[in-house]
Amino acid sequence: MPGRTPDPDPTAYFPKLAAERPDIALCRASAAVARAAESAAREHGLGVGQHLVLKMLAAVGPRSQQELSTELRIDRSVMVGIADELEQSGYVRRERDPADRRAYAVTLTTAGRRALTKAEKHIPDFLERTFATLTAAEREQLASLLGKLLG
Repeated sequence: MPGRTPDPDPTAYFPKLAAERPDIALCRASAAVARAAESAAREHGLGVGQHLVLKMLAAVGPRSQQELSTELRIDRSVMVGIADELEQSGYVRRERDPADRRAYAVTLTTAGRRALTKAEKHIPDFLERTFATLTAAEREQLASLLGKLLG
């Protein structure tokens, strides 16, 4: 552009914006981490949503799709696709909920437990690569602050 003096450091704007607008910084960081997580997860056979569902089922036992959706903060329409894929892979099965015959409980299978165990082995390396610029104390602080925000 004529008459415009180029900025000596064209990458200097975003850090200033991030300092002023933590909401924007958090959105950008979240999107970058989500892309990296999805790519890493797919390398090992499970998408992030699938991994989260298997992890929750392993931790708390059978749950309805609605409970999974609510607790994991996954849109209900997306949860249907995740549950379908997991069921087709043999990682979960849907059974009538004994407490509510109108509902279905999603149950982790032995194959699902094995897939989760395999996927979990790669998480520490992914986290180390993704958060390498943060110290251990900063990672703990970030996790604590995010937990607080998500309440």
